Amino acid sequence: MELKRVVVTGLGAITPLGNNVTETWTNLLKGVSGSKPVTSFDTTNFKTKFACEVKDFDPTLYLDKKEVRKIDRFSLFAIVAATEGIADAGLNLEKENLDKIGVIWGNGVGGVNSFQEELCAYYTQEEGKRIPRFNPFFTTRMISNLAPGSISIKFGLRGPNFATASACASSTNSIIDAFNYIRLNKATVMVTGGSEACICATGIAAFNAMFALSTRNDSPESASRPFSKSRDGFVMGEGGACLILEEYEHAKARGAHIYAEIVGGGLSADAYHITAPQPDGLGAATVMRNALEDAEMQPSDIDYINLHGTSTPLGDIAEVKAIQHVFGDSAYKMNLSSTKSMTGHLLGAAGALEAMISVLSVKNDIVPPTINFTEGDEDPEIDYKLNFTFEKPQHRTVRAALSNNFGFGGHNASVIFKKL
Repeated sequence: MELKRVVVTGLGAITPLGNNVTETWTNLLKGVSGSKPVTSFDTTNFKTKFACEVKDFDPTLYLDKKEVRKIDRFSLFAIVAATEGIADAGLNLEKENLDKIGVIWGNGVGGVNSFQEELCAYYTQEEGKRIPRFNPFFTTRMISNLAPGSISIKFGLRGPNFATASACASSTNSIIDAFNYIRLNKATVMVTGGSEACICATGIAAFNAMFALSTRNDSPESASRPFSKSRDGFVMGEGGACLILEEYEHAKARGAHIYAEIVGGGLSADAYHITAPQPDGLGAATVMRNALEDAEMQPSDIDYINLHGTSTPLGDIAEVKAIQHVFGDSAYKMNLSSTKSMTGHLLGAAGALEAMISVLSVKNDIVPPTINFTEGDEDPEIDYKLNFTFEKPQHRTVRAALSNNFGFGGHNASVIFKKL
């Protein structure tokens, strides 16, 4: 069976750097940090008091107030990103076969805000007199699959529809799944990506308990500092991003604007530890090799890697080792960057946002920077002959870009985009 070619024809985003793709991309290239003191709840007694929140978000611009009350924040982000992506792709849904357009969406945690809200309301009642009057929409607000479900309902999309959950690799998994549905001729167009909304007392406290978050409260903007010796954990982010994937001949026939071609995806498992990566980066190396093999590409074909690069002590080192192992001498000829230094870590939505950034790098021949690195803050275990694109974006030809995401549980996913 001949596999179909798949291209990216639309992008959508709502992020800590902007409420659409253009704002987000512009601020990435400026090296703007989205990290600020948390505004959504009182952090007085929390170890971490900052995060990368979405700013000035008004969901009633997209849905009426009655609908907004039925949907958790992570699903609202999904609808916003998908709405922009579908509009950007120029899809006239009245002329499309909606049975052949699906939605696959990644999310790591689900409606944690709704979960917290309902349980707090219950347990703050006097003991012995508690009445379980839960919101009738509690279940549907909480479960992860309501993000793709809500998108399909809004737009009438009747093709494949489900959610993927693999922690911080979730939305990269969703993109790879969507890619495969199209190239196997099971769909013509797929709305794919991810969203996450965990900046609440439960989310911050849980990751603080794991010692996973930075506690650099005196300088939130510089707290996410991948590949610096002084890194002390990741910065929580929220938001969503969408890619419209489309069968190439279908896109060409309707005169669609094409950003890039998606040519390969890789998956692997560390099979090592529930949170820590393999120190030698074996799982990360395997997933990148698998992506290259799937794309029928050589290491020298990749010009940019958008790194998982979360600013954690173990993860950054393991990823660098894996890249050196897989790419050899070619690793020193490419650009690397961790855009989490600006966006924070969007958990299950990270892969979608970083795939979008990779697509824009291929399209525009520019690599966004890794910010917050200062001279004298070198980690002796990291080879700085590699080009981490510190502080300023770099213009270069980007023939192909690879995006990495690794999740708790040892889940690894990598995806490759190239110029058409």
